[in-house]
Amino acid sequence: MDISAIVMYLGFVLAAYSVVGNDTIQTLGTFLSSNERKKWWVLWLFAGGILSITLIIGYINYNGDVSYGRLEKYPLPDPFAWYFLLPPVILMLLTRTGIPVSTSFLILTFFNPENLNKMVLKSVSGYAVAFGAAIVLYLAISKILERKFIENPITRRQTEVWTALQWGSTGFLWSQWLIQDFANIYVYLPRNLNGWQLALSLVVLLGLLAYIIATRGGAIQNIVRSKTNTVDIRSATIIDFAYGIILFFFKELNNVPMSTTWVFIGILAGREIAINFMLRKKENRKAMFRNLGMDLVKVIIGLIVSIVLVYMVRYLAAR
Repeated sequence: MDISAIVMYLGFVLAAYSVVGNDTIQTLGTFLSSNERKKWWVLWLFAGGILSITLIIGYINYNGDVSYGRLEKYPLPDPFAWYFLLPPVILMLLTRTGIPVSTSFLILTFFNPENLNKMVLKSVSGYAVAFGAAIVLYLAISKILERKFIENPITRRQTEVWTALQWGSTGFLWSQWLIQDFANIYVYLPRNLNGWQLALSLVVLLGLLAYIIATRGGAIQNIVRSKTNTVDIRSATIIDFAYGIILFFFKELNNVPMSTTWVFIGILAGREIAINFMLRKKENRKAMFRNLGMDLVKVIIGLIVSIVLVYMVRYLAAR
C-alpha cells in the first residue's frame, strides 16, 4: 500500500472519529439525556441499526456513493498528501473544548474551498429557518404541552407511549442527519465504494458510535442539558421531530452540504426564547439571552476558526 492510500484510509478513520465525536451528539443528545437509565448497548443497537440501513440505502441508490450525491463537487485528491490528515486532527482538538465546530466547514472546505460560499449560505439559512420555526412552534405549544410537561412528571403509562414516539422521532432525525453528514466522513474514500470498503467503513463507524454512546456524549452535550426541560422524554421527542423535519427540508432543497450544527443551535435558541416568553413572563431574561448568545458566538467562532485553519494549512502545505 502506497503513502497516498495510507493517508486516505487513515484520514477516513480520523474523520469518522472527529465527526462522530463532534456532531453525533447534536442529533442523539436529547435521546441520550432522556434515556439515561437505559443500557448504553440498547441505545447503540438502535442507533447503529439505523446508521447501517441509511448507509446501505445510499450505497444502493447512488451506485456506491454513500454521501447521497453530496460529494459531486469534491473530487478525490490524487495523490493524497500528508496534510489532508490535519483537518480531522484539528477537529478532534477543538471538540475537546466543547465548541460546536462545524465539520462541514472544516473538512469539506479543505477539499474544495470554492464551494464555501454556498455551504455558508445554506448553513446560515438553516439557522434562520430553525430559529424561526422553533419560535412559532413553541409559542403555539408551550402553554398547552410544555407547561404540562414541566409541572406534571411523566407517569409510567405515559412513559411507554412517549418512549415509542421518541424512538420513532429520533430514528427519523438520525437518518436525516446521517444523509447530511456522511459527506464529511466519506470525503476521504472513493466516491463509489466497493463491497469491502463499505463493510470496513461500517465497522469503523459502529465502533465509534458505541464509544460515543457509552460515554454519553462528552462536552458538547452540555449545550443540550443547559436548555429548559430537555431531559423530559416528551420535550425531547418534539425537539427531535422538529429538527428532523428541517433537515429533511434542506436535504430535498439541493445536494449542497451544510452545517447541521447551525440548525441544531437555531432550534434550541428559538425554543428557549418562546418557552421563556410564554411561561416565565415575570422573570429576568438577561441570563437566558446571555446563554443563547454564547451558543451563537461559539458556532460563529467555530466557523471562523475552521475557515482560517483551512486556508492557513493549505497555504503552508503549498509552499
